[in-house]
This record gives sequence, C-alpha cells and structure tokens, in this order.
Amino acid sequence: MERRLAAVLIADVVGYSRLSEIDEEGTRIRFHTDLHELFEPKIATHHGRLIKTMGDGILVEFHSVVDALRCAVKIQQQKAERNAALRPEQRMFFRIGVNLGDVIVEGEDIHGDGVNIAARLESLAQPGGICISGTAFDHTVHKAEVGFSSLGEQQLKNIADPVRVYRVLLDPSKAGKVVASRRPRRRAIILATLAALLIAAAAIVFAWLWPFVPQRPSVAVLPFANLSSDAGQDYFTDGITDSLIADLTMLSDLDVIGHNSVFAYKGKPLVLADIGRDLGVRFIVEGSVQRIGDQIRVNAQLSDAASGDHLWANRFNRSAANVMAVQDELSRQIAEALGLKLTQSEAERITRPPTANLEAYDYYLRAEQATRTGRRSRLLEALALFDKAEALDPSFAEAFAADAHATAYVWRSAYDDVLQSALARKRAYEKASRALALDPVLSSPYAVLAVMQVVDRRYEQAVTSAKQAVSLGSADAEAHMALAYVQLFSGNHAEAGAAVDTALRHDPNLSAINRYTAGLVFYLQRDYTKAIDSFERARDGSPGNGDFVTPLAMAYVRAGRLDDARATVAEGLRFLAGRDSLADWRLSNAHFRNEQDLAFILDALREAGLPEWPFGFKGNEHERLHGEEIASIVMGKLLRGKTEPSGSPALMQIERDGKAAFRSTTQMVTGTVFVNGDMLCEQSENAFGRADCGPIYRPANSPAETSYAYVNSTKVFYFSPVK
Repeated sequence: MERRLAAVLIADVVGYSRLSEIDEEGTRIRFHTDLHELFEPKIATHHGRLIKTMGDGILVEFHSVVDALRCAVKIQQQKAERNAALRPEQRMFFRIGVNLGDVIVEGEDIHGDGVNIAARLESLAQPGGICISGTAFDHTVHKAEVGFSSLGEQQLKNIADPVRVYRVLLDPSKAGKVVASRRPRRRAIILATLAALLIAAAAIVFAWLWPFVPQRPSVAVLPFANLSSDAGQDYFTDGITDSLIADLTMLSDLDVIGHNSVFAYKGKPLVLADIGRDLGVRFIVEGSVQRIGDQIRVNAQLSDAASGDHLWANRFNRSAANVMAVQDELSRQIAEALGLKLTQSEAERITRPPTANLEAYDYYLRAEQATRTGRRSRLLEALALFDKAEALDPSFAEAFAADAHATAYVWRSAYDDVLQSALARKRAYEKASRALALDPVLSSPYAVLAVMQVVDRRYEQAVTSAKQAVSLGSADAEAHMALAYVQLFSGNHAEAGAAVDTALRHDPNLSAINRYTAGLVFYLQRDYTKAIDSFERARDGSPGNGDFVTPLAMAYVRAGRLDDARATVAEGLRFLAGRDSLADWRLSNAHFRNEQDLAFILDALREAGLPEWPFGFKGNEHERLHGEEIASIVMGKLLRGKTEPSGSPALMQIERDGKAAFRSTTQMVTGTVFVNGDMLCEQSENAFGRADCGPIYRPANSPAETSYAYVNSTKVFYFSPVK
C-alpha cells in the first residue's frame, strides 16, 4: 500500500439535489459544462490531476498546495463572473476544500484522512467560497493574492484530532490579511454553555408557542439582472428594482429591506439561504429585465429564503411604454403571493403611476442612478437630469422628492463645486416643499426638511418633521436615519440610538453618510466598539473620501488606540489636501444643541492630532493682532495677496459698512465682514449661513509682498492692505 503527501482539492455543488428536482437534465448539463470549461482547464494550468468526479463532486490532486489554492481561487473567481451573466435560476455554486496531508494511493485513486479532511473542509465553506486546513495555510500564506480568516480548531466528523481551519477571503481588498480568531477563556466557555442551555429552554417554549404567534412577512428584493445587450441599460433595470422596493415599502404589514443592503449583492453569487440569514428575511424576490428596442421582458420570482421553494413566478412581455403597468402588476402579484390584504389607500398608491410622461420617467431613472454613485461629477449631472424630468412633468412628485434628497446631500457635504451652499439650501427647500404640495404622504421630503431644520437650529420643528417622515415611511431606513440625525443634534441620544437600531433592521448596509451619522450616535453614547465599526463602514463605503476617514480617529482615541487615531488623521489630511481642521469641524457642527457634545468630539480629534487651522497653519500669539488693530487694517480696504498652500493670487474687498467679497482662483464669496473680539468674521450664505471667524497675524516670515496672515476654517490668506 503506497502512501504519499499530497495537496487535495475537493469541490461540490451547493444544493445539487434541489436543483435536480427542479431541472434534472439542465442541472447535469450545467455541471458537466463547468467541469469541462472551467475545472479541467484550471486544473491543467496549475499542474493538477483530476482523480474522479463523484456525482456532483470533484476530487483533484496536486503536487503543490500553493498550486491547489491558486487553482481553487481562479475557479471561484471565474465561476462568479459566469454566474453574474446568468439568470438566477441558472446559477450554480461550488464549495471547495483544500488540504495538505497523507493519502493512500490505489491505482489512479487516492483516499485516506488527507482526502477525508478536504471533504469536511469543503462542507464548511460558504457557497462560492473556499476553506483550507492549517497545514495548507502554513504553506500558502502570503503566496496567493488572497486573505485568510481563522475559524480556529474544528472537530471534523470522523477525524480524531481537531483541525485548524481557515476561510479564504477572495475580496481583493483583503489580500495579504490574516484575521485571527480569539480562543475563548474557560470562564467564557462556562458562561456560553449556561447561556446556550437557557437559550435552548427558551427555544423549546418559543417553538411550542410559534404556531400561535401571527407572523409578519419580511422580504428582500434583490437587484434585477440586466439581460439587455447594452450595459448602459443598468439604470433602467435598477429603476424597476427600486420602484418595486418603494411600492412594497408602502405596505404596512410587510417589512422590506432597503436599497443599500440589497444592492450590495449586485453582480455577486446569490445563495438564498445565506442572504435570508444575513438580511433577516423570510422571502426573496429575484428577477431580470431585457430591453430590446421598444419591448421589455421582465422575469420575476418570489422564493422562500430557507427552503429555496418558488412561491410565485411570472414573465411580462410588454412594450416599454407599459413599464409602469408592469411595475404595478409586479407589486400587486407579489403582495397577493405573500397573503397580504391591502388597504384601499395602499392599493391606490401602488396602482397610481408616478408620471404619465415616459421621457420624464427615463430622465428620473438616470438621475437616480447618477445620485447613487455619490461622486461629485455625477451629482451635478443628476441635478440637471432632475430638472429635465420636472420640466417635462411639473406634477412628478417623486422626481421633486428625489431632487430634494440629492440636493440636500450636496448641501450637507458642502460640495460648492457642485452647487454653492446657499443655492443648494434654497433648492432643497423648494424641491421638498413642491414634492409635498404634489403628494402630501411622501416620506422623503419630510426627512430632507428635518435635516435642514435641525442645521438651522429649529430643533422642535425638525423633530416633528422627522417623526412625520417615519410615520409615513415606517419601513424607510432613510426616514429613520433622518430622525436619528435630528435627535442626535437635539441632544436626545437615547432616541437617536433607537432610530439607528430601527434603520439597521430595515437596511443593515446603510449608506456611507448614514453610517457616519450612526457612528456619531454610538460615539456620544460612549459605545466605542460600535462607533468604530460604523465609522469604518462609512470609510469603506466611500473609498477615497477623506470626509469619512477623519471621524474614525475620535473613536480610536476614546478606545485607547492613539497611534491608530493619529495615523487616521494623517490619512484624512492626505485625502483632503490639508483642508481638514478643528475650525472646520467646529463651524460645520455648530448646530449641536448641547455644546458639551461638540466639545467631546473636538477634544478627541485634537488629541488625535487634527490641526486647529487648515493646511497646518500655526500662528505665534505675540504676532496676533487685537480687535482695534484688525478693524483699522481691513475695514474699507482692498486686501491683495495669496492663498496657501497653492500661492494663488487672491483679493478681498471690504467696504466701510462691512459688505465684502473674496475672490481667488477657487473661491468667490460675497457677504459681510465684522470684527468680533480679536477675530475677523465673514458672514455669508455659505457655511450654513454661519459666521466663519479667525485671527489675523503679522508674521515675521510673511511671503513676499504681504504683511499679514488671516486664517479661518476654509483658507489661509496672506495679504497687504491697498489704500
């Protein structure tokens, strides 16, 4: 009997029996297609030997465990790409296990513990995923473009000794990372055992009572697949998905998962049981859209997430002009399949099209897609597209509401290169008010108004608007996050936390800006673990955006991770080209009703190393001017100089009555100027209408042709007065 050390790869189809029950011949064909077109070429490329197929399983031997892992990674990556191009019912997923161990050789076959362990590892892998043993990990770590997550020691069936197990992280952002598991302490094990016994007892009682408890259905509408030959039709397909989510969200007896969480699955392998567990829903809607000329074909199906059973399915072949009628039928038929009894008002809202103008609807869908990117260049495009939709149909309430939401985002983010702050504020108020005049039961305009009102320090009015948004959109995560934001800045931390918890139930994967708000809520509640998690998700959800990098530093400081905090501040300053500062945080968050809340944030950021002024400016106190000196130098004068760090020329004209204008290559601001104590203050409709104040110095090392330095939250201006 020959023995040898070998790298063993075992792959198995997920849910093969269930797939065969639905379409036995088609399932077998798809398996053999993957075997011949995917597995065999990759095995050959990585110097492996296909030992045999075992029903729906595949056994492969390699001389090198590095080759075995790289082969497994390539197979899963390519399989994910192939699945993305298929309809949901055509997709097949594999689990893969890789082990390095002793095998028994009998002719062309191998068996023994080396093979058995690989088989057990395969069963631990997620659909579309890979698990490897500790022996395989020891030889492959840092030798493949992947990361690893330790699952600790596992007691595998029919294997005497525990085996170290690692899950392979295929996300490119995790490459090279090893996430270690923590070994539970004896006390923790005892407590966990006692907790498990209590849970088991409660489960028995719950199981007995369960049939008598009325169940509220919950559903996730996954992004419909675009089967059109034109990838540019994604906006149309996404629009149908979003419209279906919006329609179902209106139903009072149904819990619906929000856009951000379901769209995280777009283009990724879909395993209903995993998605149902991750999102906490019982039912899942999948579908596809194909647009060919003036015709559209929509396929949709409703499934039980746990069993995978199809509860309803239908195909709609219509002209594109009837797209809204298709959406109406989709919503009604799904509601019926779920056993929901609609109220008269719910039935009327579902059947009422948002607009009768198809061109306006197309502009609206394009604008929504541009808004979702969050990129500044696309936001300006989105506002222009909303304008076109509204011009074509002045009664299109949803377009005005979405416009208000996008404009408020521009305003909150101070994206003056998209729309000046004052103009954005005016536009958001006008669009939200217009939307409510057209349709008083829309939720999102109230959410927009609530956020703007709290920034204006109209706290009671803001809370009323936010509660109205939640009342009209009880399943709308955006409405709950607007309430969280308003309660946070109003000083009601417990209420803000409750609103965040509700929002997360409806949309576990919140947008970056909402994750930032959640992070602030947890931070002020002194829950730094949750704050760090939320801020990290905000940062990761908007890569390269420094506005969502720096906030993480405050939570790191409170958690005792000072080195991480300082590194985070440095990273944020790099992204923001040095513009971030305590002065900016102080000005942009001046609507905290409780001053101690803002102080608790600023103190941590100061400890993390965030500078007081932008571009790292530091002035010497003995060079600082006092109030009367400032007034005599600037009032009624033309100030000529340059801004840092670019050295670009700039002018500031200040009349004797305080009317002023500042112009540089990047800024044009008009308003009033006044002296407050030993500060020069600029008041304009920018910066949320707040006075932006800062000191003036007479620095010894002032740049050529300048005598003074003026600094506030947005600029460092070296100047000399011109008489």
